[in-house]
Amino acid sequence: MEGHESAEAKNVSIIFSPVQEEAGALAKMLKVFEDHQVNLLHIESRSSTRGPGYEFMVECDSKCQNLSAAIETVREKSDYFNIISRDYKDNEATVPWFPRRIRDLDRFANQILSYGAELDSDHPGFTDETYRKRRKYFADIAFNYKHGQPLPHVDYTEEETNTWREVFRNLTKLYPTHACREHNHVFPLLIENCGYREDNIPQLEDVSNFLKDCTGFTLRPVAGLLSSRDFLAGLAFRVFHSTQYIRHPSKPLYTPEPDVCHELLGHAPLFADPSFAQFSQEIGLASLGAPDEYVEKLATCFWFTVEFGLCRQNGELKAYGAGLLSSFGELQYCLSDKPELRDFEPQQTGEQKYPITEYQPIYYVSNSFDEAIQKMVQYANTIPRPFGVRYNAYTQSVEILDSQPQLANLMRNIRGEFDILENAFKKL
Repeated sequence: MEGHESAEAKNVSIIFSPVQEEAGALAKMLKVFEDHQVNLLHIESRSSTRGPGYEFMVECDSKCQNLSAAIETVREKSDYFNIISRDYKDNEATVPWFPRRIRDLDRFANQILSYGAELDSDHPGFTDETYRKRRKYFADIAFNYKHGQPLPHVDYTEEETNTWREVFRNLTKLYPTHACREHNHVFPLLIENCGYREDNIPQLEDVSNFLKDCTGFTLRPVAGLLSSRDFLAGLAFRVFHSTQYIRHPSKPLYTPEPDVCHELLGHAPLFADPSFAQFSQEIGLASLGAPDEYVEKLATCFWFTVEFGLCRQNGELKAYGAGLLSSFGELQYCLSDKPELRDFEPQQTGEQKYPITEYQPIYYVSNSFDEAIQKMVQYANTIPRPFGVRYNAYTQSVEILDSQPQLANLMRNIRGEFDILENAFKKL
């Protein structure tokens, strides 16, 4: 999940509500930026959730010299003011930029560590020019994807399908005895609805539509590895960034990076489970606006759960992490007596170091996904940020919770939902 930042992501986003609610309030505030010769790259307006009136979001070019002075003037003229930026610093704590709407994922989807044919020298496909060209093809179609478009359809080659067949055939032998009940419950549904079989690599569009019907999770094609912050931000919107390329045919049971086998055999089945989907989203929501050191701790928690997690079911250990469920060798190893097992506790798990090129010496075990959710929510509450966040599934947006009127309105809505549940319960 490591990556780098782009110039676009370093722009400064400011959210504010003018003190005076009158015609032309926005124009007067925008005049401040004009007077200070600050370029504005994007402007949004909406009804404020923090009280009567309107709320505005402007994205400023961070390279403008008078940006700080313009920001201070806007702050003085605002009832509500907040800065969300990746690199702007002022006298107060500045919140790292994070997406507010699902379409904002377009802004960082292509900030990846490596692209297309850029393979390490020890990669099985490093000297295979045909494979490298194919990898670039997959990177190009992901790079050009935008939110709302149909997911790219891929016509896989016979060689790629043969690689999938080898992986599929071996892993499905182990799933009944090694995978958790949730994975084994969903897998037949993927066979029935999404074309999971030995001689066919499923299309992301089919799997994404299935997941959306189950839990609201969707897949999004990605051209390579994202930074931890960007990857986790996608989970906050129940979006999983997925590769479409497949591992090199010379080593069908090994891959040095996530491929379509890892995504569709390891990750996808669990995202159809409501409790697991919520757990994954909680990690994503906890990362929004969090300091860098906490983002890395959350990424480590993700590694030891969503990627390499074990759970106890009916007195037996089962695998639920995608890195295990997509690796024939490690799926057998993780349930042997060789690795060390520890209980999942986010505070401690987030500090644990781990290897990325060999089997894990330590695995963390959860008693249930519901227990893991509770622990993750409690841990998220310890992350220092001056607001709470909530995902609004109706608008597919993240709400910043930082005002009393806003919270009072939200509590009224929740109270109404609870009344509906209570009345339904009485009728049973």
